[in-house]
Amino acid sequence: MAFGQQSGPPASARLTHELLALLQDAGHTDFRDARGPMGFTQRQSAGKFTREEATAFIDRLQDAQFDDGSAPAAARLSAQEQAIRRMPAEQLAAELHRRGWTVVEPKSRRSRTSGQPSSNCSCRQDALVGDDGDAAKGV
Repeated sequence: MAFGQQSGPPASARLTHELLALLQDAGHTDFRDARGPMGFTQRQSAGKFTREEATAFIDRLQDAQFDDGSAPAAARLSAQEQAIRRMPAEQLAAELHRRGWTVVEPKSRRSRTSGQPSSNCSCRQDALVGDDGDAAKGV
């Protein structure tokens, strides 16, 4: 067998599309993007799989989704995503508001005793309005 050649019959288009859909559900844009996290070879990162390889990767992704509800690569966050998650909600809401987004706090996150907004907010891009319809304060 020559270098980089498949060692079996090629995967069908259906299998390849199913694998790509699972990879996209895991947060990847394409096969090349998933190369490192999934351990694809150069050939595989170009979307060329044998039936056995495609089936094995599909099983692996489906098992990971079944076991913990997410695909293995989804747990890996970029440095930028990690920084955003560490950012205080008030600061994130203020930045989103500055960019023209509407920041609305989810009802489940309101303080049970004071009725004041908590630090977690959901966002939309239209007008800044609180859960009770009043304009949000301090954001």
